[in-house]
Amino acid sequence: MRKLPSNIPRTQEAARGLAGTQAFHDSAWKHVRGQARYIDDIPEPEGLLHAAVGQSSEAHARITAMDLSAVKAYPGVVAVLTVEDVPGHTDIGPVFPGDPVLTSDLVEYVGQPLFAVAATTHRAARQAARLAKVSYERLEAVLTAEAALEKQLFVRPDHTQQRGDPDAALADAPHRLQAQMHVGGQEHFYLEGQACLVEPTEDAGVFVHTSSQHPSEIQKLVAEVLNLPIHEIQVEVRRMGGGFGGKETQAAPLACISALLARHTGRAVKYRMARLDDMVQTGKRHDFYNTYDIGFDDDGILRGADLMVAGRCGFSPDLSDAIVDRAMFHADNGYSLGEARVVGHRCKTHTVSNTAFRGFGGPQGMMIIERAMDDIARHLGQDPLDIRKRNIYGPGRDVTHYGQTIEQHVLPELIEQLETSSDYRQRRDEITAFNRQNTVIKRGLSLTPVKFGISFTAKHLNQAGALVHVYTDGSIHLNHGGTEMGQGLYIKVAQVVAAAFQVDLERVKVSATRTDKVPNTSPTAASSGTDLNGMAALDACETIKQRLVNYAVETYGVNADAVAFANNQVQVGEQRFDWAEFVQQAYIARVSLSSSGFYSTPKIHYDRATGQGRPFLYFANGAACSEVVVDTLTGEYKVMRVDILHDVGQSLNPAIDIGQIEGGFIQGMGWLTTEELVFSEDGRLLSNGPATYKIPAVSDTPPDFRVALLAQSPNREATVFRSKAVGEPPLMLAISVWCALRDAVASLSDYRYSPPLDTPATPERVLAVVTATQRWVDGNATAGLNDEGAPSCTHA
Repeated sequence: MRKLPSNIPRTQEAARGLAGTQAFHDSAWKHVRGQARYIDDIPEPEGLLHAAVGQSSEAHARITAMDLSAVKAYPGVVAVLTVEDVPGHTDIGPVFPGDPVLTSDLVEYVGQPLFAVAATTHRAARQAARLAKVSYERLEAVLTAEAALEKQLFVRPDHTQQRGDPDAALADAPHRLQAQMHVGGQEHFYLEGQACLVEPTEDAGVFVHTSSQHPSEIQKLVAEVLNLPIHEIQVEVRRMGGGFGGKETQAAPLACISALLARHTGRAVKYRMARLDDMVQTGKRHDFYNTYDIGFDDDGILRGADLMVAGRCGFSPDLSDAIVDRAMFHADNGYSLGEARVVGHRCKTHTVSNTAFRGFGGPQGMMIIERAMDDIARHLGQDPLDIRKRNIYGPGRDVTHYGQTIEQHVLPELIEQLETSSDYRQRRDEITAFNRQNTVIKRGLSLTPVKFGISFTAKHLNQAGALVHVYTDGSIHLNHGGTEMGQGLYIKVAQVVAAAFQVDLERVKVSATRTDKVPNTSPTAASSGTDLNGMAALDACETIKQRLVNYAVETYGVNADAVAFANNQVQVGEQRFDWAEFVQQAYIARVSLSSSGFYSTPKIHYDRATGQGRPFLYFANGAACSEVVVDTLTGEYKVMRVDILHDVGQSLNPAIDIGQIEGGFIQGMGWLTTEELVFSEDGRLLSNGPATYKIPAVSDTPPDFRVALLAQSPNREATVFRSKAVGEPPLMLAISVWCALRDAVASLSDYRYSPPLDTPATPERVLAVVTATQRWVDGNATAGLNDEGAPSCTHA
């Protein structure tokens, strides 16, 4: 057959940028040059209006009167809508009802939207929204998880997971401890705030440009509030300037309000929240109130545990059912609890509804068992790392409290490697000696593991679609249901496609996520973006490849196993064709060069009635060793060194993965140390801007920061090229910083007292536990030994 010309020269060089190699983020140069387009950078359509909402000033009250005449009269105001103007559904709860798009009777948090304004400028819309005259009948407001527990006020029923007889195990255990703790929440503080731009279409529908992790949910909810079929709504997400879970459900109200205003006025509407409004009106990481009752033997090995996790959910369910579930699933972290019971409560409070945040409840659940490991060590007078190692899951102790068997025991060897590479034992001796010689400056050290389950716990979300086109010049177009928020999903999936066809990465172009290209998508969340969308894209590629193989077999009379794709070429028997040349041949022969792909996660199941099952396909693992120094006169501290060893399986892009690990760790460190959400007694958020809410700065990065990927640890499950998820697990590595702070303070008592340090561990809180520890030492100066002569530990 005549060979067609190719504009790409034939080469024997290996294809560049394939999965498993380092490649720049696809938007890296656009980011540093300021060329990456976000919602507020989209050229404004003619006649654009700007949206804002009137907000409740009460945490819990009934509206007795609402006068909007001054709002409507403000210069530039074009439309003012209330809930009575909504043509379709008025409840936009993502899973369960409870989230009114606007309200006119009952308000349940400060900042709740009462009405929507469209005006000719952003400033006019915001100023007009403040002019409403609203009268309230104030009701009792419940603001904390403990208060909700006392009143039995919940957004969803509680849930229990149990294995064995924990009550008997606790009663029989040689040692028993109990404790409670508060774990603080966290503001997402994405660089790009919540924003969307909605344009009316010619058929009464709308086109939505949004900064959202879940475009299909936006599509569905907008259709429902407009009372239209879903196919009338198109949603596009090119990129987000950060998401972290805060744009999984929280972007929907903006899109729905903008769509209502666009439909009402016939004009495009942009809704961009100011940072203050964003922080007041959108949900955050759930803060938790956790307790434990544990029994253990003389070696510190757990025999029984009764754990409780209670999340402050806010006024509505949002995603709290699944978030508290994941906190329960991760209440063991990497440890076998023995005979165990874990109870989870979804506490209703009159605050903004809390939502997804990187880790999705898992980090809050882990905190209580990590506290327990330190407390056991102080009680027995042993090194906390030794207690952790004895309790890590392993052969014979490999079934979780929810019935899933740990099939790949990565943590024991990973911890051993990190213990060696971080010089843990040598540094432990040095730090102990230093602390005994210094009365004011104290150093702390801790090595903690992470075991994080990978899959959505809502089974139906574990699916993804993709669309791949191969053009006649050999270039490839890729679209999939995942969204890009800076984490590198687009480049990773592009590398998967390049590897499938064995062509240079530069041949693959990823386009914006759109609901009219790949429908019914799941949110980009649960660390599953690459697992799901990568496999879907690979499925599409394999379909096209099989068509090309069939063409080669029919045209050249070879067996299928004589057709190979490598080095930007297709080998057919003894002949080699440039990739573009062969694609052109197939096109002339009327071979379809386009395919959709689909993937659904296998093996997973969970029986909620019994609290048992296999909710996760596999677990991602890692460990971190952190060293801190604390000034006991002020409570101020600094993280001096961090060593991380993390398991990403066969990495699809080591540079991207290491970046995710570094960023996740720093974000987790902020959650546990400096980022404090402060509410007034009447439910008003006081830490509502960068002046009062402190995220980590560059100067907070440990001066000695060492990150390594665990070598030769392919995923035993059939994930995309045997990789493992990396989005959320690294955040929990920062628990080692919190434990190191406790370790430093415990040195004041010669490690006999376990200081009760709630999070965030601000300098004020650290100073408070320093004072508590010193008081304990003073009160036990003559009673520091028990009857056996071993160090004793009082537990707060």
